[in-house]
Amino acid sequence: MRPNAISADQKRKAFRAALKSGKLLRFPGAFSPLVAMAIERHGFEGVYISGAALSADLGLPDIGLTTLSEVSGRGAAIARATALPTLIDADTGFGEALNAARTIQTLESAGLCGCHIEDQAGSKRCGHLDNKSLVTTQAMVEKIRASTGARRDKNFLIMARTDARASEGLNGAIERARAYVDAGADAIFPEALADEGEFEKFRKAVKVPLLANMTEFGKSKLLTIRQLSALGINIVIYPVTTLRLAMKSIEDGLATIKNEGTQASLVKTMQTRAELYELLRYESYAKFDKEIFNFKL
Repeated sequence: MRPNAISADQKRKAFRAALKSGKLLRFPGAFSPLVAMAIERHGFEGVYISGAALSADLGLPDIGLTTLSEVSGRGAAIARATALPTLIDADTGFGEALNAARTIQTLESAGLCGCHIEDQAGSKRCGHLDNKSLVTTQAMVEKIRASTGARRDKNFLIMARTDARASEGLNGAIERARAYVDAGADAIFPEALADEGEFEKFRKAVKVPLLANMTEFGKSKLLTIRQLSALGINIVIYPVTTLRLAMKSIEDGLATIKNEGTQASLVKTMQTRAELYELLRYESYAKFDKEIFNFKL
């Protein structure tokens, strides 16, 4: 329960309208509901749920080991925690065309606003690693057709991701993207483009909304909001940024406790109890039960 949350239908309609606005939509990654609440509080336009971050949080590498139930369950928890639209990574659709169709309906029911399905084969891997294998264009087209045919809410966004840049070159990735749009994809995620020039060529060749992945330590140059806006990109994601920030702080904090025998020197760098309760909107729950929030910090 969260007071004043809007429905999934409302969020999907708002997301579609925002995509038509021409403005760049910023979607930082959230690996937990609490992170999504922080993203909303800081004024971003949406929340992204990364398969890589979700896998890592489960202690697994990003090689397609997570299941639809794990992904949809975490996605539902995150979507429920925020009024922002949520876009989730559905990997390869968790199987073939029929599996992808079931994935769409499951993610719709979980309250997500959209997902992307990629054209990698079998044991997929992070989009910024080498030696990825792809399914045929026709096999991916079949997944997209099955996915669009399975959705019940026309506003649920179905995005096709292509990882073809590394193995088939920029032109090959563009040709795949065009085929995916013809098959019914609402938007395209061209993974691991190198620089502004490649994004510009993709933008000129593909007419549906485009997503840029500004992940750290990857193959893409980290472009600014101003640069991406000028290129006509519609959505930018920062998929693993919050997880990397959190894990670095955790690692440093644990080292300090081990070396100093106390966390005292770390307290000034922590989120306070009051700040956490404010983010959780603890006090607002008193509207439901005045015995819940009956103390002073």
